[in-house]
Amino acid sequence: MKRKAAEIIREYGPFPGVEAIHGLTFDGRHVWFASGDRLNRLDPDDGTIALSIEVPAHAGTAFDGRHLYQIAEDRIQKVDPATKTVLATIPAPGVGGDSGLAWAEGSLWVAQYREGKIRQVDPETGKVLRTIESTRFVTGVTWIDGELWHATWEGDESGLRHIDPDTGKVLEVLDMPAGTGISGMEAGGDRFFCGGGRSGKIRAVRRPH
Repeated sequence: MKRKAAEIIREYGPFPGVEAIHGLTFDGRHVWFASGDRLNRLDPDDGTIALSIEVPAHAGTAFDGRHLYQIAEDRIQKVDPATKTVLATIPAPGVGGDSGLAWAEGSLWVAQYREGKIRQVDPETGKVLRTIESTRFVTGVTWIDGELWHATWEGDESGLRHIDPDTGKVLEVLDMPAGTGISGMEAGGDRFFCGGGRSGKIRAVRRPH
């Protein structure tokens, strides 16, 4: 297993009226992040929020190329960013214990914090298709270039872990500075965008190649 310090290349926030970052995703241009009662669209180039959608937003966020998916307590909402409306909902597998959310291979991937699990879920029905075990609390999840990464945060320690999706074996770890939590993550090109919980910040971490 390779292990090294995470290289934080930029910080965003805290933002006015945002008490905490609960989850985030990347649509190819913008970072969307959940802040309790709304989804916010951040421009990662200039650091401004140009758009917000009022929708319950309590944990992970994902983007399928057209729609946003947002965890709200015990359900996952499918949101149309163009009309700012919720189109459908499915049950969340953790029934309120869910944290991170990602889209890959036509499925939603839902992180369950205290159970240390990542579940592949049918986006139409909520049926669990597969479960991947982790040895740590899971606070975010993302797929990038065929690699599965998840965030972990326990006490004052947090980091990003590259794991084998078949065995759960940890292949690589990026350790965040002490006291820096991660609440949600998503890969975007050569960066991982990481929510910072109650710090109200979003941090961009260099993705190793």
